[in-house]
Amino acid sequence: MMQFKMTEMWTTMGSTLASFMFVWAIIRQYCPYEVTRFVEKYTHNIMGYFYPYIRISFHEFLGDRLKRSDAYAAVEAYLSANTSKSAKRLKAEMGKDSTNLVLTMDEYERVTDEYKGVKVWWVCSKVMSQTRSMSYYQEQEKRFYKLSFHKRYRDIITGSYLKHVMREGKEIRLRNRQRKLYTNSPGYKWPSYKQTMWSHIVFEHPATFETMAIEPEKKREIIEDLVTFSKSKEFYARIGKAWKRGYLLHGPPGTGKSTMIAAMANLLAYDVYDLELTAVKDNTELRKLLIETTSKSIIVIEDIDCSLDLTGQRKKKGDKFSDDESDKLNSEVGLRKEMKEEGSSGSKVTLSGLLNFIDGIWSACGGERLIVFTTNYVEKLDPALIRRGRMDKHVELSYCTFEGFKVLANNYLKVETHSMFDTIKRLISEVKITPADVAENLMPKSHMDDADKCLSNLIEALEATKDEELLSLKQNSPINQDEKLKHGSHIKENGCVKEILA
Repeated sequence: MMQFKMTEMWTTMGSTLASFMFVWAIIRQYCPYEVTRFVEKYTHNIMGYFYPYIRISFHEFLGDRLKRSDAYAAVEAYLSANTSKSAKRLKAEMGKDSTNLVLTMDEYERVTDEYKGVKVWWVCSKVMSQTRSMSYYQEQEKRFYKLSFHKRYRDIITGSYLKHVMREGKEIRLRNRQRKLYTNSPGYKWPSYKQTMWSHIVFEHPATFETMAIEPEKKREIIEDLVTFSKSKEFYARIGKAWKRGYLLHGPPGTGKSTMIAAMANLLAYDVYDLELTAVKDNTELRKLLIETTSKSIIVIEDIDCSLDLTGQRKKKGDKFSDDESDKLNSEVGLRKEMKEEGSSGSKVTLSGLLNFIDGIWSACGGERLIVFTTNYVEKLDPALIRRGRMDKHVELSYCTFEGFKVLANNYLKVETHSMFDTIKRLISEVKITPADVAENLMPKSHMDDADKCLSNLIEALEATKDEELLSLKQNSPINQDEKLKHGSHIKENGCVKEILA
């Protein structure tokens, strides 16, 4: 009889709970959002008088902040190291140098931590933002960690325990930090300004200054400048400047500008943010991208002379354009008009917006950043863009020298001296050849290629380049030009080209 009553009681309780859950689901779905929020608010207030536990939430983003919370990141790192053994559901990702796995709590997982005999509970949660309008994008996820503890331990938790978590979390993040290569997505793909605007992969570029084909003196100068910058936090604070430094890398294609950026990142253990300006809608989006970058990073804009319409020299009053410049300017203006007529919606980033990005007020958000521009044609850039204070250090990467060749020969062939070096030294001083071309000729094309074969290939390439330069020089000589004028010449009249036969 007793057993029958217990069974009946559990059956009734189960039915009641099921009915309650069904009614609550209907209310949440069809009841106005404001009403449900009102009910939840006062329900929590009433429960607070009887519930003996205190809760503290650590949100990934707070209010209108555009930057990810440092407290959230520290808690995430702390829990990954201290609670991964007790959690039943975990997320795994590669750690530093891709040699070990870092385990973190999965969503909605609950774990226990203990500090000075006090037991606390951590929960990893997320909520979906409530929106009343139809949107192309999915609902925004708002992630947070929730800490629960008994109210009698308030002083211990809010005092020493949270300081302990923040301190341990920052140290763990530094140990497990894996350098990353970021790229920005087009603005129209951002689900929300509160979510990250950068996508990334692990940065694994092997370039170092030891393997770069540049003069030893220039190499030492750049390394000393970078190391000094990385240790100058107090100095920049004392002089009242943001802790950042601009580098302009310029030179012909194939001289190692991109490799230089990778070597800088490896030397300082910095992340790299490769900023594609053509994917940025306007100056506001550019500013948001800057805010989303972290400290200890390099922000790169490659081929700045090809990025949007930011490279025009501002002519002083009275300056005149040459014929070639006029033709080029007219063609560019015509192309822009044609694009506007076709309704193309390109980037609206302006020179002023980029200048503010480099050294405006917003550039002081965060610290320990390098801003690097690369260009093949430094003369095309607006002087305001590359002046000292914005691009603090100008580094010219030019054609390969004999010292640079020796570095490449050691890298590719593992030879430091050879009988062909004297011939190569003579030829390389007479021609213009980039380190990329030298490296391609030194690259073994099969397992049968030895040092003699590769060096012979390089000598042949140098001699061919020398012959081409001599031929080009001969064709452009004044005597040869006079010969051309005897058979026909071209003059420009009223914007038209006419041929006059002798």
